[in-house]
Amino acid sequence: MKGDTAAMFEQITTKGTVFTDPHGRTRIFNGVNYVFKGEKPDADGIVHYHHPLTEENLWDLRQKGVNILRLGMTWAGIEPEMGKYNRVYLDEVRQVIDAAAREGIYVFLDWHQDLYSGFGLGVGDGAPAWACLTKKKMKKPRFIWAEGYFFGGAVFECFDAFWHNRDLAGRGVQDRFCDMLAFTVKYLSGAENIMGYDVLNEPYPGSEGGKVFRKLVRSGVSTLLKLPTKEKLTRLQQLKDKRIMDALGVLDDPAVYHGIVDPARRRINAFDIGVYYDFLCRAGQAIRGVTDKGVLFFENSYYGNLGIPCAVPRPVYADGATEPNLAFAPHGYDLTVDTPLTNTASTHRVDFIFNEHADKQRRMGLPVLVGEWGGMVAGGDAYPALEHLIAKFDGNGWSQTYWHYSREIADSRIFEILNRPHPRAVAGRDLAYGYDRVKNVFTLTYTGEPADAPTEIYLPAKPAAVSAPDGWALTDADGCFLLTVPAVPGDVKVEVAL
Repeated sequence: MKGDTAAMFEQITTKGTVFTDPHGRTRIFNGVNYVFKGEKPDADGIVHYHHPLTEENLWDLRQKGVNILRLGMTWAGIEPEMGKYNRVYLDEVRQVIDAAAREGIYVFLDWHQDLYSGFGLGVGDGAPAWACLTKKKMKKPRFIWAEGYFFGGAVFECFDAFWHNRDLAGRGVQDRFCDMLAFTVKYLSGAENIMGYDVLNEPYPGSEGGKVFRKLVRSGVSTLLKLPTKEKLTRLQQLKDKRIMDALGVLDDPAVYHGIVDPARRRINAFDIGVYYDFLCRAGQAIRGVTDKGVLFFENSYYGNLGIPCAVPRPVYADGATEPNLAFAPHGYDLTVDTPLTNTASTHRVDFIFNEHADKQRRMGLPVLVGEWGGMVAGGDAYPALEHLIAKFDGNGWSQTYWHYSREIADSRIFEILNRPHPRAVAGRDLAYGYDRVKNVFTLTYTGEPADAPTEIYLPAKPAAVSAPDGWALTDADGCFLLTVPAVPGDVKVEVAL
């Protein structure tokens, strides 16, 4: 797909629990993360967006069924000096956006952070050094990169200052972040394939987060000690023998897992409602001061990745207006992520996490695009949690962006699993769809409604048989296929054998 494709990008909005387009069709997005986490400045002090996403890479992603990227940037890259924006960096971000557009791929922008900042640490990313309001030193991790979230005093203080909007040269540090948001949105305006804005990756509660970690540790120890004596001794011996996967087996029971994480619910809910919500309103208002287009995404907090429920309400702005175009972009990872055991993640634990996110969707009546999940390592053949979750997301009618893109991942079994048949646009409501990997059959049912555009289904290979309403058509797009089905009223069933 070459040339100018801007005309093909329609404005995406939200309606109830679905994304919609101007034709009134339900839209589903299937994609990956590509996040630039920063590099050292060049001789002129400019941080560049050194990206591996070539035209060939993006063409390959399109061939694998990708129609959206979660495209990450950092505050440090955008504003390395207070009040001085790095247009070179943003121009390189725009190059990625435009290259994606030429392949018919939407993007939604993510202002990324991990451990608040990479200042003085090397493993984090996010805020520039001047926005790190702490006198403590960032410490290098000994075991996993995320240790600063558990007992990092400098990380706690930086986040505390951010959430309390501490004064920084006459303006609150959070206000300065929102100024940067508004500048970025305006600078990148005009790119028709920008679908929305994810204002902050995995908000962390600061010093309150340290208390949550200690609460979780105590809860885990208490759970272990309450086990029957024989099982307790077995689990302790497994830990001693470094048979971690066996020891974690006790947490396969959703009731046991829930018993460990639930004691932290009160603290996280208080953060969501009393702290994070205020920021989301401020950030949303900054973006809406520039444009009324694009979906505003919000995530769960960092600890929501474990399945602690998110309690953030819908933003209401200073003028009393409620954000109309809102979507939930939850994250979720098994306890094994970032360890050598990540490919053997438990289907029971990830089920628990995303069931909690589904409850959040029901409470708020919003569309879901899972912003991060997976975190698998290429090189194996068995990815039970990956197959389980992608089927679950399809069963829920959710969009998703897998964490994360690399050439190694793109050529692995991981992408073979992700590259499955799925609908992209459906001229109807009450969708139900899924892909049976054993029978190699995709099925979609829905209640059709009049529309001036057809239902569109992505297929990774030429089908052996198609059962669909009269008038269906198949288009070959360089090896992958698009099945279109006319918009017809009433009950519709499409079945495709591959």
